[in-house]
Amino acid sequence: MGLKIVIVVQARMSSSRLSGKVMLPVLGKSLLYRMIERLKLVRNEVQLVVATSHKGDDDIIEYESLKMGVPCFRGDLNNLLDRHYQAAKAFEADIVLKIPSDCPLIDPQIVDNVLDVFMADGGKYDYVSNLHPATYPDGNDVEVMTIDCLKRAWQVAVKPLELEHTTPYIWENAGRFRIGNVSWETGLDYSMSHRFTIDYEADYQFIKRVFEELYEANPAFTCTDIINLLEAKPGIYNINAQYAGVNWYRHHLDELKTITAEQTKIPAV
Repeated sequence: MGLKIVIVVQARMSSSRLSGKVMLPVLGKSLLYRMIERLKLVRNEVQLVVATSHKGDDDIIEYESLKMGVPCFRGDLNNLLDRHYQAAKAFEADIVLKIPSDCPLIDPQIVDNVLDVFMADGGKYDYVSNLHPATYPDGNDVEVMTIDCLKRAWQVAVKPLELEHTTPYIWENAGRFRIGNVSWETGLDYSMSHRFTIDYEADYQFIKRVFEELYEANPAFTCTDIINLLEAKPGIYNINAQYAGVNWYRHHLDELKTITAEQTKIPAV
């Protein structure tokens, strides 16, 4: 039998900056719906699972997941490493993908590219991502790991940032894991200049506009299609350009060994 590949999408309603962002509407559907719709286009055979918390506010996440025909796992609200591992274990994963729910413009081709690299050498890697270092536009985050790799992190990680962000223990300890990285095949690095993720109201307006511009002609629009749109209509790029390069790393530069100050920014507003 082949290896079972499970994509775990962590989603919850609570957010300090944009509460309920995964349920914001885009073209008559929630952002979570639009993201899952894109992940269903992944070429590799995968099991999709939405992982949310036991909190009552997240009942709507479970309802939305089931409405999309995707199973929902419920676990710890704040310990996302535990929730991720428990979800993967519950669905008997051999290979686990971490795709954050704040990436509704995720390109399924990029997901396949990272997964293909992971699978190509049959056991060469414990963990492969396109984030260390990142080169793709922010919001195309893909992390692939064996269940054993995830379990090892779950067993020993103790720092709050390791529990909250799921995988830092792995990529911060390269000597303990076999780690690979996938760079954007264009040779470009837009990781600090282009922002396709959602954390602020401006991000929502940007993502909404991209869907409105591209979805009708091609629901499976790609990262390249988005780049071409932004080049043709730079006003769309400017909607959330002030947040390009802003990420969670900025809060932990004194703790992270593999992240430099050049890989994050402080919000300008």
